[in-house]
Amino acid sequence: MLTISQLAATAGVTVRTVRHYHHVGLLPEPDRDASGYRSYSAQAAVDLIRIRTLADAGVPLARIDALLHAQPTEFAAAITDIDVELQRRIDQLTEYRRRIAELAGGERLVLPPEVVAILNRMRDLGIGERRVRLERDAWILMRALDPHAVPQRIRDKNAAFDDPGTTRLYLACDRAVDWDPHDPRLDRLIDDLDAWEISHERDSGRSGYLKLVISRISEASPAWQRIVAVLTHRAEQRRTAEHNS
Repeated sequence: MLTISQLAATAGVTVRTVRHYHHVGLLPEPDRDASGYRSYSAQAAVDLIRIRTLADAGVPLARIDALLHAQPTEFAAAITDIDVELQRRIDQLTEYRRRIAELAGGERLVLPPEVVAILNRMRDLGIGERRVRLERDAWILMRALDPHAVPQRIRDKNAAFDDPGTTRLYLACDRAVDWDPHDPRLDRLIDDLDAWEISHERDSGRSGYLKLVISRISEASPAWQRIVAVLTHRAEQRRTAEHNS
């Protein structure tokens, strides 16, 4: 006869596991003897080893009791069903691993090739990875909230990077990421960006997903936050002046 500790050691499980199997009805709990102890038979050890083996193989505890009492043909059929389910889960996890690997390796998982090409073009121009990640997030938001705008935005972005003046401003903004918000160079950069927006008939008063994009950029750098705030304020002043004229 075995104590609960000896029984657990025989099956390679913990005493807590044995008690759990008692609780869920998989392993009968013996009565106490005259001394107040519970003693387990060799059959209990065999049953516990079978339970542990099935559980380690991935069989749900809810199905183990039926398997323990099944006839050989029933047992074989049930094991086949369990194997099919395990293979389905393996295939699912394999697919998850593939998708995670793609995500870790680049943006192709969530963005079309034309957008990935734009991000890579930014890298080739020397724009830092922090700004590229923000650009990636902007495209993700656009595809989710304004998908019809994506084709035109792709054309606009490529045209912007074809223009040396626009590219120069992108690179200047990228270099300013760690500047102090009160750095005098930032004032000159803001003036250049504002002039660019005016010459390209751009308006900093945006709505929809672009507000999220602007917020995301502002969070990334105090200097960029000031750039966005000043450009937005100037655009609002121009709109007010046009409305009053």
